[in-house]
Amino acid sequence: MLVRNSARALLIQDHKILVVKVKEPYGECWFLPGGGQQHGENLRDTVQRECIEEIGAEVEVGDLLFVREYIGKNHDFSQYDAPIHQVECIFACKLKDPQQEIEVGINPDEGQMGVEWIPLKNLVQSHFYPKEMIPYIMDYLKGNPIPIYLGDII
Repeated sequence: MLVRNSARALLIQDHKILVVKVKEPYGECWFLPGGGQQHGENLRDTVQRECIEEIGAEVEVGDLLFVREYIGKNHDFSQYDAPIHQVECIFACKLKDPQQEIEVGINPDEGQMGVEWIPLKNLVQSHFYPKEMIPYIMDYLKGNPIPIYLGDII
């Protein structure tokens, strides 16, 4: 079984976070835009490509903020995801054109239903996944110290 690398964008604008709305076998969820790294592609290029594909927008990729693992057999969705082991690198990003209308991109993921700006104040009550990342995002935005490696969080 292989470990898959992925890269995701943390996009915050006007006190809102950009998420991709996805229908999974276990229900609807909101994820940070991003996805799997292709052979020969660096992680920054992965974030840029995935954002064009999923949210139809070019981004400026900033610092690496977090590294999160997803080991499917350890999660509530193990009946679907047991064979999955993914290492996700989450980068601080900005839209190259902050005024651009954001919509589903040119090559959305299977199950992608849309793209939404969620007010940060509503994030805890949302279907954002992984939930355990929310306090780290909030600490980052407040300028508090944050760990880079988050482990296998849900």
